[in-house]
Amino acid sequence: MTLASANPSSSRSEGRLLSLILGLAILVTLAPVARLFFEGVTAGGSLNLTFFSEVLAKPATHSALRHSLVTAGLGTVISVLIGSVFAFLVALTDLRRKAALVFCLMIPMMIPPQITALSWTQMMGPSSVLLKTLGLAPPLGAPQPLYSPGGIILLLGIQHTSIIFLTLRAGLRAIPQEVVEAARISGARGFRIWWQVVLPLTLPSLLAGVAITFVTALGNFGVPAMLGIPAGYATLPTLIYQRLAGMGTTVLAEVAVLAILIGIVAITGILIQRFFQRRQRVHLVGSTGRPLAIPLGRARLPVEITLWLVIAGILVLPMMGLLATSLVPAYGVPLRLDTVSLDGWYEALFRQPSTRRAFVNSFGLSIGAAVVLMALCLPLAWLMDRHQTRLSRAFDSLLDLPYALPGVVLAIAMILLLINLPFTDLTLYGTIWIIFLAYLARFFAVMFRPVQSSLRQLDPAMNEAAQSVGAPLWRRLRDIVLPLSAPAAAAGAILVFLTAFNELTVSALLWSSGTETLGVVIFNLDDSGETVMASAVAMTIVFVVMILMAVIQLTSRRLPKGVVPWQS
Repeated sequence: MTLASANPSSSRSEGRLLSLILGLAILVTLAPVARLFFEGVTAGGSLNLTFFSEVLAKPATHSALRHSLVTAGLGTVISVLIGSVFAFLVALTDLRRKAALVFCLMIPMMIPPQITALSWTQMMGPSSVLLKTLGLAPPLGAPQPLYSPGGIILLLGIQHTSIIFLTLRAGLRAIPQEVVEAARISGARGFRIWWQVVLPLTLPSLLAGVAITFVTALGNFGVPAMLGIPAGYATLPTLIYQRLAGMGTTVLAEVAVLAILIGIVAITGILIQRFFQRRQRVHLVGSTGRPLAIPLGRARLPVEITLWLVIAGILVLPMMGLLATSLVPAYGVPLRLDTVSLDGWYEALFRQPSTRRAFVNSFGLSIGAAVVLMALCLPLAWLMDRHQTRLSRAFDSLLDLPYALPGVVLAIAMILLLINLPFTDLTLYGTIWIIFLAYLARFFAVMFRPVQSSLRQLDPAMNEAAQSVGAPLWRRLRDIVLPLSAPAAAAGAILVFLTAFNELTVSALLWSSGTETLGVVIFNLDDSGETVMASAVAMTIVFVVMILMAVIQLTSRRLPKGVVPWQS
């Protein structure tokens, strides 16, 4: 007999608390998605697919869908090419400085897409401050090569390389040295070992990474907005943004259908990813023994130089272009000792009211979301592990949906849910609170999964011992659960802060005057021609991201395994 059954009052109190928190979590995360799908398939409150079919039949919808599939698909190919090479070399060889290499490879994923697009446009084109300084700028009037489908594909590929790297590296590290040694004893050599042994064992990891990379690229708003809108090249996320920004809430039903279209493709990708993740578990059983390690010999130094050159190309050079632009008095002026100016930084950070509001809003929203999610996820993860019900299992399987769905889909869902609060004449649309609730829904899984993983590693005997001496529920949560899961919760909170602090896709559709976020400010500054100020704000965000990532990296040894995504 368990202590829970021996102490029915304690079990009842835990059950009531679980029901309360679980109900709140479902309301925050899954209710908006359900409201969105209801809006898309109903007209006048009843099931009617005619309007749904009419929106899907429009030429603009077909064009945006085709553009989304092309850019996301080809961008995923680039991610696979770069990420798989890094994963194979980092996981399977004796490269030096692996931690630094992985850290640098992760930065593009943590930097907001709009900053990635802005940094690359500042590095290339006829007005590039960096190219003008080096004397390599194309002649004035030459087109910006990134304002094209090819530019969107390139940056989507670079932005999501880390997803392929992380998923494939996890599969590669599960391959034991003994498997390769057995293949060598059987006569296999070189490429044959990779083709017949390594690749089949890691294929499920690779395909799972491909699926989630495609879904993430499909819902990316920052890159297609910064590069596609100037070129007149619309994807589904930018089409939704343009329709809602141009006509307001009168087109909510239409954009709901477009959001459902993205959601269907995204859910398909999620199901494919989970299918391959389940298949991955059956390849190797038991301990993996010694990890696979292939010596590079004399090729090690050239390989290391090549990898660091790739890092320089996808990270360092764009950031140099962004920094150079932020240090000149006007966009297009070469950077020299006599032209260095901090006026753009001063104007953007200290004199622009919208930037000050955006910093306050982004910090407040990010910190608030991290604190609230920590308060919800700690007891919820612990109670769900102790009391597994059908509802909790269903919630656990659907929890990743708001994070995996494109941000524009979630934004439309929040508008539909909160534009008219039930039984009142109130609305949260146009207020800071709708952005905050959207952040809670969006980043719930980012906090919940590390905490859940950490709590599953705890010995239940500690809680049972405290329960046996009469410790009430709140005392066990405070003295046992909180201290032991605090490192994972802190890491999850930093990850929530990082992602929420840089967020654009959700807030681009939810902001109004006075509720701007930093992502919105950068997008608006660049769109209005204030490129120097946009670059200054973007560099500030890059510095914040890198500092917080460095804090996580330095404290990673004290965190449970699997909490920090780029750590093994």
